[in-house]
Amino acid sequence: MFKHEKQLLREVKVERPNPQYAVLMQEQLGGANGELKAALQYLSQSFRIKDPAIHDLFLDIAAEELSHMEMVAQTINLLNGHAVDFTKTMAGEIETHTLTGLAPGLINSSGHPWTADYVNVTGDIAADLLSDIAAEQRAKVVYEYLYRQINDKYVKETIDFLLNREEAHNALFREALNKIQNEASNRDFGVTADSRLYFDLSTPGEFFDSPNPAPPSFNNPRKETRPTTKV
Repeated sequence: MFKHEKQLLREVKVERPNPQYAVLMQEQLGGANGELKAALQYLSQSFRIKDPAIHDLFLDIAAEELSHMEMVAQTINLLNGHAVDFTKTMAGEIETHTLTGLAPGLINSSGHPWTADYVNVTGDIAADLLSDIAAEQRAKVVYEYLYRQINDKYVKETIDFLLNREEAHNALFREALNKIQNEASNRDFGVTADSRLYFDLSTPGEFFDSPNPAPPSFNNPRKETRPTTKV
């Protein structure tokens, strides 16, 4: 069961409308690394998870990603303003001016519709967690690119918040990976001597020893950092 709270997870404001930048924000609404993709990926993966704690973790993060989607959509609304005028979006997505009356659509910054092909579900908890860690890292990168291209202080605050929440999810998924390091495909494969061989096919110059993988450990989350690049 899901419950909708009327207030946003965090207040969203803009200094002024900026339809061209609204186009860029569409990427985190309906893009391959956006909030809808994350929410449905974690929700779909949760259906097969038997560990109660990890099952709840996936559902909790999926629900928060939906709240992020709501924040992104509201930011797009404010950036689009009220006037339908396709000439204000000189490149990229113009569908909102011709099809949806400025309503944020489930499309990316180039106007391509969201697709379930973005969602990765394998049924193997180890593979799914690694995919989720990578998904959160990619989402952080997109938010960092967005942060560098806007001078609106309120939009920057929203992006900064969302970026840091992605890092929180990243750390939680890595903690979960620690918990299942001897389960699923981590248990069934990669346990013979062959998994510890490294073939140096770039001689001369040996930069890596034969691997002897240590268990992952993410028990000490890194100190919070924030994007500092300014336009």
